[in-house]
Formats: sequence, structure tokens, C-alpha cells
Amino acid sequence: MAVNPDVNERLPAQNREGGLEQDWAGDDQDWWDWYVTLAVNEQAPTELVEGPGLPEVEAASDEQLVRELAEPYDLPDAAVASFARDAFVRLPGVLSPAVVRRLAERLEELLRAEHGDDVAGRFTALEQMWLHDDLMRAVALSPRVGGLAASLLGEPGVRLYHDNALSKEPGCGRTPWHHDGEHFPLQTVQAVTAWMPMSAIPGRMGPLSFARGRDVREQVADLAFDKVGTSYDAAVAERFAERGVAVESQPFAVGDVSFHSALCFHTAGPNLTTQPRRALATTYFADGARVVESPTLISGTWREFLPGVEPGGLAASELNPVVGGHAG
Repeated sequence: MAVNPDVNERLPAQNREGGLEQDWAGDDQDWWDWYVTLAVNEQAPTELVEGPGLPEVEAASDEQLVRELAEPYDLPDAAVASFARDAFVRLPGVLSPAVVRRLAERLEELLRAEHGDDVAGRFTALEQMWLHDDLMRAVALSPRVGGLAASLLGEPGVRLYHDNALSKEPGCGRTPWHHDGEHFPLQTVQAVTAWMPMSAIPGRMGPLSFARGRDVREQVADLAFDKVGTSYDAAVAERFAERGVAVESQPFAVGDVSFHSALCFHTAGPNLTTQPRRALATTYFADGARVVESPTLISGTWREFLPGVEPGGLAASELNPVVGGHAG
């Protein structure tokens, strides 16, 4: 596959030479600007269609939002089994339409304050919002969301790795195939990300697509990661097709939340709508995990999420509180 001529320009100068065994030199937005260039996009985006809009309900008050996020979610045994088998699960009604609306409105304010309006075609992000915004803190430290993470992992407690706002702007292309075990510098696969869309996500908006199975990564373990081209993304897609790996790619309804394991290979299509495809993505990991001995540039700005923790150390900084708990 062809190398994107802009990729090397997206890499910080310190990362252009050598391999992956180095710390990321830029900030989190630099990382995303680079990472999306690694995805194959077969053609330029076609004409954009109108997006679904925000939920047509009155936004929840901040008090209602906090109260809802503190309440447990009735997690079916079948969902736990599905997650254990497939490495992901989608749960309906984790967030009410009113709470989604309130979070979407607040996220619009935060993203525009950070990135402005000149963002067409980009993948914009904002992390660690919970440190300075009350509503985002309520989400990241939510007993409901954190409790689901712990229950799905079968852990008595999970720690927060980081929160993230992810906005695939109109016209932005694909997200490359990857699994988060590559990104988290942790000596455990007991980690999970809650992906919380801020609207309905129809097919043309680029919902997450998941490869089924905890062992899928073994199918592509021999493929070399390419930091300046699309060859890895293309090779993963080709291998999955050759070996009949099942891929779920379905729209998200308002209030749906997916949880994907660090073992789960996933991707997302382009946003071919006029509306930003926005989601909150909050990651949790098993209490007691340690940092790997040799983090790579794929782990991005991990030192910001684990301040003061060195390679090999216990992943338990002041920014990694225990959240939720195993309900079973």
C-alpha cells in the first residue's frame, strides 16, 4: 500500500528516526493527527449527508446527570458472557437521552474552546477533562460506568487510565484497525474502554466496528506495524477477510454504550455526515496492574496519565483512582 506523504510530517521530529521503542514526543492531539493517517481510505469522502442531530429531548440538569451516573445498571449475565467471548459488548440504555443531550452540549463547548471552528476533516480529541470539568468528572468517576467496567472484567475494582473526547469531524476518514493493548503501556490485558456516543451514530457517521473474539489478535500477531504508512491497516483487513473473522459494524442508538477490551481489534469508518461524530471514551484497568518495561510511541502521552510512574512501576498514581466495583 502507498505511504501517505503527510504521515512523516505528522510525526514529531524526535520520532521520525528509529523504530517504535521510544516515547511519543508530541501532545495528545499530535498523536491523533498522526494516527488517523495510518488508515486506508479507498477514495475521497463522497457528498456529506445530514447527521442525526442531538436527541430531541430537554437536556438533563447537572444534578439529574450525576444522580443517573451514580445508579447501577442492570447488567445481564448474557452480556458478561458475550464480552468474555467476543472481547466487546454493546449495552442499550446506559445513558438516557436527556443525559446524552447535556453531555453533548458541554462537550461542544469544551472542544470548541480547545480547537476552534477550523477543524473540517480532522479527528480532534481532548483528554483528562475530568480534572477540570465537573460533568466530565461525573462521567469518568461514574459508579455506573466504572461498575460496568469492573463487572465485565470480573475485577473487584478498576482504576481510571484516562478519559477522552473523540470528535471525528465531517469528512474525516477511517480509524485504522488496532487493539488497545498496543496503546496502553500496561502489563495486563484486563483493561476496557467505555465508548459513549453523544448522539445516534448511523452507518455513514462511522460507528465502531469490532472483530469478534478474544483470540483475534493471534491471527495478525505476525504483521509488522508501520508508523509511516497504511500497510498495517490494510494487512489486518486482508487477513481478517482471508480467515473469515466476523466483524460487527452496526449503528448506535442514543444511549448505547460499547465496552471493548484491550484485546479487541476494532476500527471505524469515515464520517460522511455534516455532523461531528462525537463520543466520550473512558478507559479503566484492573487494580494492581504495572506499567510495561518498555513503552512505545504507540502509547502516546502515557506519562500524563500515570504521572510519576516509571516503566515497571505500579500503575497507581494520584490520577488513577479506583472507580466502581464488581457488582457480582
